[in-house]
Amino acid sequence: MRTLCSSTLIGEALLILFAGLVAMQLSDVPAGTIWAVSGVAMALCVLLCGMIERPGAVAIGWVLQIGLIASGLVLPTMYGLGAVFAALWWCSVHYGRKIDAIKAARAAEAVQAA
Repeated sequence: MRTLCSSTLIGEALLILFAGLVAMQLSDVPAGTIWAVSGVAMALCVLLCGMIERPGAVAIGWVLQIGLIASGLVLPTMYGLGAVFAALWWCSVHYGRKIDAIKAARAAEAVQAA
């Protein structure tokens, strides 16, 4: 799960960076506000990559997805992009857990075979 979720979060951090650049040009929100919010969101994405296996990390990821969709209030394109990344986050968590279960089963089989 760590690899899939981390990949999604890094992609999301890049999306937030580029969305901040666009929002600076197309919205009436002050640049300082845009970068304060974007900077916190990008830092949270990167920090969450290292904490993804801790309790509550997936829930924080979901809050981040909601925030990304809500950023559509400033930049309407983000409604769609936020929904895409929310779907990617769901897939990363869902299939990542399945992959972890398969790996654990194979490791248990290897221990029994030895």
